[in-house]
Amino acid sequence: MEPQRIAVFPGTFDPITIGHVNLIERALHLYDKIVVGIGHNSSKTTLFSLEQRLQWINTIFNDYDKISVLTYEGLTVQFCKEQGASYILRGLRNMSDFDYEKNIAQMNKLVAPEIETVFLMCDPAYTPISSSVVRDLIRNGGDAGPYLPKAVQF
Repeated sequence: MEPQRIAVFPGTFDPITIGHVNLIERALHLYDKIVVGIGHNSSKTTLFSLEQRLQWINTIFNDYDKISVLTYEGLTVQFCKEQGASYILRGLRNMSDFDYEKNIAQMNKLVAPEIETVFLMCDPAYTPISSSVVRDLIRNGGDAGPYLPKAVQF
């Protein structure tokens, strides 16, 4: 029996955006299972609680058998090993993302050579959308609704 192709899609998802959802849905045909890993860093301040983010993402992907949602602390490559994942899925919007993600991917490769990082370019419609921009909209009373999945309500 061939081993399962399992990918971890890590992030803080504070909040999850329509760009994240699009990337996960596009990656479904590449993997047997995708684990959305909500990273928790106690020294990092988030706008939304871990419980809220977990609830939103579980609601969004409730009908997807190939997607599970878990939280983790520590190294992403260690979380991958715990999940039996051989791949880290990352999205790229622009060259700045590439430069940032490339460095992390190369360090992950040094720490865990058996885990491959796979980059997917985001669809052009989602290029300007990031969690940090959406958080700024929310904090400043702007309308973030068009950039958030329907399940994300606050």
